[in-house]
Amino acid sequence: MKFNNPTGSIVAMITPFHQDGSVNFDALTNLLERQIAAGTDGILTLGTTGEYPTMSHEEDASVVAHTIKVVNGRVPVIVGSGSNCTATQVEKSVQYQNMGADALLLIAPYYNKANPEGMYRHFAETADQVRIPCLLYNVPGRTGCSIPVSVVERLAKHPRICGIKEASGDMSYAMKIAHCVGPDFALYSGNDDITLPLMSIGGSGVISVFANVCPAVCRQIVADYAGGRRDQALAAHLKYLRLMNDLFMEVNPIPVKSAMNMMGLDAGPMRMPLCEMSGEHQAALRATLEEAGLL
Repeated sequence: MKFNNPTGSIVAMITPFHQDGSVNFDALTNLLERQIAAGTDGILTLGTTGEYPTMSHEEDASVVAHTIKVVNGRVPVIVGSGSNCTATQVEKSVQYQNMGADALLLIAPYYNKANPEGMYRHFAETADQVRIPCLLYNVPGRTGCSIPVSVVERLAKHPRICGIKEASGDMSYAMKIAHCVGPDFALYSGNDDITLPLMSIGGSGVISVFANVCPAVCRQIVADYAGGRRDQALAAHLKYLRLMNDLFMEVNPIPVKSAMNMMGLDAGPMRMPLCEMSGEHQAALRATLEEAGLL
């Protein structure tokens, strides 16, 4: 399915594991089908929520292949192919494109960082080598660096860079890049708690962690806002805001996988160095799920 800057809720999928740490493909199938049945507008695999940093290249490819096979063109599949090594990013991007990905998510080069020109070249080189759309991913809390506004402005003109997942939580930054939004460049919230504020400045929706737990609710909030039913969207957003925030009470994806396991959704464990939540946080998360009517 062609990725044409959809408006809506794109789920940032977890990767379910067995207790021995291997990928649980049966659970992945069930979770993907649950998303599609709920009307999710797109699937992102191998994002931060998918724990790709602790997976081998072979496991990455197997998860991508399985996701594309199960989804079978019903919604767009976006694959996280980013790396802090440009050559690796290009290699993985071409590989996932050839496997059938509809679009790619490219994270800012973490740890080694880059000056503005190096960061521009990092993204542009990848987009030059592929034929499918690419989304930038700005998440300085993870990478230790933000994509400079001037770099976003340059990259927004590239024919294959179609938008940005903005996960800094900084509305001032979002405002500075909002003028880039148009038919060929979309803005997606990477933070569930500020989806509606980002949509108010031209955002197309959210690439969501919350959607793993409440896919239909997340989609409806975005659809209501986009459809002009803003009071409805705001009421639902505020109703679930505590849960959205609690899904980040520890580093993602620990809380969301914990919540899913509490709900019987078989997310499985995290991979080290991530581990189970503290007892205090588990109790707080369970209380929030109960309050939301999910347990």
